[in-house]
Amino acid sequence: MNLQGALSLIREIPDYPKPGILFQDITPMLANAQAFNLILKEMSKHCTAAEVIAGIEARGFIFGSALAAHNGLSFVPIRKSGKLPYQTISEKYGLEYGSDEIEVHVDAFLPNQKVLIVDDVLATGGTLLAAIELTKRCGAEVAGVLVLMELGFLEGRKLILEKYPDLPITSLVTV
Repeated sequence: MNLQGALSLIREIPDYPKPGILFQDITPMLANAQAFNLILKEMSKHCTAAEVIAGIEARGFIFGSALAAHNGLSFVPIRKSGKLPYQTISEKYGLEYGSDEIEVHVDAFLPNQKVLIVDDVLATGGTLLAAIELTKRCGAEVAGVLVLMELGFLEGRKLILEKYPDLPITSLVTV
């Protein structure tokens, strides 16, 4: 199997979670050990500038924690509001189909630590932009953003780059 074969295991689910949404279901790809390994190897190529990986709940945890372990890096979870036990800072954001809030522990990152933010999908850019803001508010430096796929028609990359024009954003596939 090659990278394209692994990516081809992502299936589209129409009208989920709401009518008009074409959901990209990664679970068949994750269920295939060879495919998941290939994806992680490809994503690992983009971890060289990072000292820590931050994964966004929930599917960003899958890739982020695996990449951190594979590359000998620390992992920081960026969670939905109310899920972390210690003092947090939070950031609200818009989604393709609503709004939400994420948070991180106030001491999640060291000052100036280089952080790679990992998630499964770059859609409208709201979630990733909120994660970038949280990381910076903690005093860390965002080394880049890494996602499995990008929904290009939603222009999330554009939103992020309007605020952070020099930020490296990498996606393995754009749909």
